[in-house]
Amino acid sequence: MARSALLNIMVQAAHKAGRSLTRDFGEIENLQVSRKGPADFVSNADRQAEEVVFEELTKARPTYSFLMEEGGEVKGTDGQHRWLVDPLDGTTNFLHAIPLFAVSIALERNGELVAGVVYNPVTDELFTAEKGGGAWMNNKRLRVAGRKNLSDGVIACGIKLTGTADDARTLKQLAHISPAVAGIRRTGSAALDLAWTAAGRFDGYWEAGLKPWDIAAGMLLVREAGGFHSDYAGKPNSLVNGEIIAANEQIHTALHKAIRTVG
Repeated sequence: MARSALLNIMVQAAHKAGRSLTRDFGEIENLQVSRKGPADFVSNADRQAEEVVFEELTKARPTYSFLMEEGGEVKGTDGQHRWLVDPLDGTTNFLHAIPLFAVSIALERNGELVAGVVYNPVTDELFTAEKGGGAWMNNKRLRVAGRKNLSDGVIACGIKLTGTADDARTLKQLAHISPAVAGIRRTGSAALDLAWTAAGRFDGYWEAGLKPWDIAAGMLLVREAGGFHSDYAGKPNSLVNGEIIAANEQIHTALHKAIRTVG
């Protein structure tokens, strides 16, 4: 597959951050599992990985803006381009030595997503997409799953069970959707949920309470793999309100109907 110069920059940054996370991931099992120790350690790993991404992208495109999980918003002088960066999507997995986490980097041009990278450094799976260029895992072209019936689908969702309004709503949705599908999965990483939906591993995915950096790259992956995504109202506002439904056309329609039925 041919990559643009911009996508190559993003891939290089994701790989470099991934190496940093892999080194830290190798230490996590040696830490005492207490709230203070590992949490502080993971926070440092998160910040260090974000610094790597920020430095690599700034070096290559010094005028671009940033929206980052840890560092917040950094205004550039370009006025057209913005990086959306989550250096460690799946922090709780990382904390528990579960190898499901990713570096997620997306690029907006005039408010439109034009490139995205999701990289799991443990499995060395690199998901990439550019507007009009398709979605890829390493050198394999991706397509969303072709199943048309919700009853045949394995569907991913996100739920923390922390008593928030979003979680209470998701529990109601889950009770309604679970009997209608072949299986429900929860990975703990929105970026990977979307990447795996693009790859056809999941037939669909829904979640709320998300941030733009969690889902921006994955949204482009799904779209370039032939899929559809929307918020719970069926509108293209996921980056604004943090709600997303992603799947092929038929499963998306069925999931959207099910979610709207519950409210």
